[in-house]
Amino acid sequence: MAAEQLGFEGMPRRLYPCTPSRLNTWLDCPRRYRMTYLDRPKPEKGPPWAHNSVGASVHNALAGWWRLPIEERTTEAAGRLLDRGWLTDGFRDDAQSIEWRHRAREMVLRYTAGLDPADEPVGVERTVSMKTHLITVQGRVDRLDRRGDELVVVDYKTGRRPLTSDDARASLALALYAASANRMMRTRCRLVELHHLPTGEVAVWEHTDDSLDRHVRRAEQIAEECGEADEWYRAHARPVDAQVLPPERRHAPFDERFPPSPGALCAWCDYVRHCPEGRAAAPARDPWSALAE
Repeated sequence: MAAEQLGFEGMPRRLYPCTPSRLNTWLDCPRRYRMTYLDRPKPEKGPPWAHNSVGASVHNALAGWWRLPIEERTTEAAGRLLDRGWLTDGFRDDAQSIEWRHRAREMVLRYTAGLDPADEPVGVERTVSMKTHLITVQGRVDRLDRRGDELVVVDYKTGRRPLTSDDARASLALALYAASANRMMRTRCRLVELHHLPTGEVAVWEHTDDSLDRHVRRAEQIAEECGEADEWYRAHARPVDAQVLPPERRHAPFDERFPPSPGALCAWCDYVRHCPEGRAAAPARDPWSALAE
């Protein structure tokens, strides 16, 4: 284990490393943040979710499609990639998995039919990052397009809920991707898009310099809270707790200092089995239930 670096007067402040996912997890619930990023050993997760399998299968197929030679980028190829990479975790049974593989295949076929195979993206599953005076943030963009002299962040969505421009405008992740791409590639990047494959709709938002700056400042504020929680955990966590107590009782002092945020989303939390407040706030969901609603 690497020794912790000692601080000296006059040394610059250590940048807090984070991802949009880490920041959003903290916003959702400090307890889920603790179990996801701090607890060692990490509490056992619940079973995998079927809707995550659908999303990952579609994302992987589209990424693979763009990596094919241009002459091979056909709708039929997209369908084959979806079939070949289909993930079966979380489904109620084989029949439900097959039904949703057909649905996902139709999404991918319809979506790729509207793409120009020769319109080469700047990046597919591209990692982007940036630094400020407080944080270093990194994330992976589904697709980064070039349109004229500008870059565009494209994010694929496979959920049932239709999306609007407000979803694109409010997304911290998309804004951080745009700001990171802008700085890394020294190319203007203000447009962010959510491509909703079930409906074929595209939710678009064009940021300004000011709106991107606001998102970056918000990320810094959230990271500051995360950093405080991280330090508190390191100072107060007792290794013996992880060995002799169940997960829901291991870190009561942390949970008192940073209380959980129970609500409707608790039903979808990977760690709800370890969270009495979460179980009381929302009934447990079957891994395939989101697909059946």
